Amino acid sequence: MERCRRMQTPEKETLQAPCLQCTLTVEALTASGTVIKSVTHKQIKLILGRNEFRDIILRMDGPKHSLKFPLRDFQVHKRFMKEGKATISLKDLNSNLLIANAPPNQLLVFMKMLSSKHTMLDKSGIVNARQRLLSTLPKTFEEISPLTLKEFETVRNNKGHRILKERNGNVPGESPVSSKRKRDEKDSSSLTTKVPRFMNRLLLTTEQKRVLSIVQSGRNIFFTGSAGTGKSFLLKRIVGVLPPDVTFVTASTGVAACQIGGTTLHAFAGIGSGKASLEQCIQLASRKVVAQQWRKCQHLIVDEISMVDGVFFKKLEAVGRAIRGNDKPFGGIQLIFCGDFLQLPPVTKPGEKRVFCFQTSAWNRCISVNVELTEVRRQDDNEFINILQSVRLGRCTDDMVQCLKATEANIIERDGIKATRLCTHREDVDHINEEHLNKLMGNAQVFQSIDSDPSLSSLLDSQTPVVAKLILKVGTQVMLMKNLDVGRGLVNGARGVVTGFKFGAEGYPIVRFLCGVTTDIVHEKWTVRATGGVYLTRRQLPLKLAWAFSIHKSQGMTLDCAEMSLSRVFEAGQAYVALSRARNLKGLRVLDFNPTCVRAHPDVLKFYQGLRHYAEQQSIENFL
Repeated sequence: MERCRRMQTPEKETLQAPCLQCTLTVEALTASGTVIKSVTHKQIKLILGRNEFRDIILRMDGPKHSLKFPLRDFQVHKRFMKEGKATISLKDLNSNLLIANAPPNQLLVFMKMLSSKHTMLDKSGIVNARQRLLSTLPKTFEEISPLTLKEFETVRNNKGHRILKERNGNVPGESPVSSKRKRDEKDSSSLTTKVPRFMNRLLLTTEQKRVLSIVQSGRNIFFTGSAGTGKSFLLKRIVGVLPPDVTFVTASTGVAACQIGGTTLHAFAGIGSGKASLEQCIQLASRKVVAQQWRKCQHLIVDEISMVDGVFFKKLEAVGRAIRGNDKPFGGIQLIFCGDFLQLPPVTKPGEKRVFCFQTSAWNRCISVNVELTEVRRQDDNEFINILQSVRLGRCTDDMVQCLKATEANIIERDGIKATRLCTHREDVDHINEEHLNKLMGNAQVFQSIDSDPSLSSLLDSQTPVVAKLILKVGTQVMLMKNLDVGRGLVNGARGVVTGFKFGAEGYPIVRFLCGVTTDIVHEKWTVRATGGVYLTRRQLPLKLAWAFSIHKSQGMTLDCAEMSLSRVFEAGQAYVALSRARNLKGLRVLDFNPTCVRAHPDVLKFYQGLRHYAEQQSIENFL
């Protein structure tokens, strides 16, 4: 039987229970809850099933042991599911089952399946203890049937009615109803038959599913694509299917790393800037804490690989082989690289030769599969999509030039929310924002971040998208730096204006966004993984001044309204990055556009031509 897969027929959508690969610790408890015995089982599989009495059974299959746990009177603790951890408390057995190192996405599906099937259990059909003792039925274990959308809706509707009925008192064994759930379940009649996210197989395109399949097969892969093809979204899905304890998520820049919950590639490598000799780099990586990271790593994810210097990459590959004592590329680590070389290139000092990763001998040894995503999801304007695809390749026809020049007359301000000016240089950004803030009348409200280690605030400045000290006034143009409520349009890059402060001048800012939502903004948390596996946190308002923003910092964002002057573009791909932040031509205003700012690096163009030629050859071979 093929497990861990989703199935769909024309009549219904179903979700097969996953076999969860993880580490399981079984704790035996006293009546008072004290742990008297604890046994940890590594590299095991958990499978949901039913026995001969139709009880729900959790079976653990391990290298040495196979155990079964009846799930009757239990409680699930899911606070750390994003980290691949959960606990099932078996109240009737005085035991705890501690799940760890589980792929987060699979753990979510597993727990949803368990919760739904338990809720659907027909209590009237439960066999009592006497009947069990006298039963002559042979002992059986049958994997649990797939969860149908109809079953899920029944569970959700019943839960909604129960919560409404028992709103005045908490249900034993349940956590208090959160304000978010109160809003969602205010009217049980509003519960729709929309396919829930964890069951919806259409969230990934065919191309993205192929990439995910390759990753799960264990092969090294580089996947790329133009802006808006869902690279970051796919990367987060990939992170969710890999075991957290042996997966290291990195990016070439701190902000990019923070967005995917990882660290910088330099921090993981532990070799500083990488400018030292290979021998010195190996010595640096041989330090106990750094070497432990290298040896523990089985899957290395690198986002924005295009900005990683080729010389540094080559040294890194050699360091991996040396530290791990393995002659395979990167010492045998599975590599998942993501980025677009036609966007921002590696940063180099004047006079230094620029070397891309794909130009090194290490790249060819490391990467076995290249995939280019082609389905654009960010833009909804076909004319604009065609312009962006040409600009990405360094081309801009006369018609396209006229079309972009015509955007200069666009009026994209609305409800007091102005367009964000994208600038090529950070100094221009700081000057514009400071100048506009000073022009506003009224008192300034200062919001200081709360950092877990104030001595490392400068590190958090570079690796989180928010500043340590945020100054706001009524009328301040701001940009949201985190997804708060995607369904309401409160997404990373959403534009708004401060209209006031809650409780007068003492509280959180109230922001009116372009999507039509007005809400107060409270502190959010960002977590950064520093060298040695230490986690740093910053709590701050998820806002940034947005009269101006740098093109470099805008990478990966989708802006509601953007204005730009590209006359000072100094990098290949920079104009493309700026233009591709907009959703459509209506939300874009380009000042003094000149086609000379549109250019792509010839070495990169040649590399992508090779990728496409190889992809075409593979398609022809598969067809034949």
